[in-house]
Amino acid sequence: MTSGPSIDPLRIALLTLSDSRDEASDRSGALLASELTQAGHQIVDKVICGDDRWAVRAQVCRWIAEQVDVVITTGSTGITGRDIAPESVEVLFDKALPGFGELFRQLSYADIGASTIQSRATAGLCGQTLVFVLPGSTGACRLALEAILLPQLDSRTRPCNFAMLRDRFAE
Repeated sequence: MTSGPSIDPLRIALLTLSDSRDEASDRSGALLASELTQAGHQIVDKVICGDDRWAVRAQVCRWIAEQVDVVITTGSTGITGRDIAPESVEVLFDKALPGFGELFRQLSYADIGASTIQSRATAGLCGQTLVFVLPGSTGACRLALEAILLPQLDSRTRPCNFAMLRDRFAE
């Protein structure tokens, strides 16, 4: 539930993990950028990176060092050999947020049934930057946005939200 006139905009960076996508074919990245901008947030960077754990980790580390408020990755969360998003990013977590993945899979079950166990969506706090690792499908990104991220990144959501806590991450 939200109240108040406007949100406190967050600085958000988006990373698509794919060996086959480019800007024209990155539908999930475009969806994330559009919906987050429409919600009042600022997209400070948007990058497409191949499924290379070191390149992914380096990019996320750059954004953490730049003190971006939120990093959202999309893609490479499955169980095949090329799916490396969780392994690339989880080592950076100061604090894991296991409830994100748990809630995402619970909500996803209504859409895709038991196949949701193949998703390794995850989230954590890296310094003062929240990092969310989402699957690559537009349906999964839309679900995560609508049911979890948009409400939790909105400073008006009560009783609490990530936006209202960001000044306290360093305490």
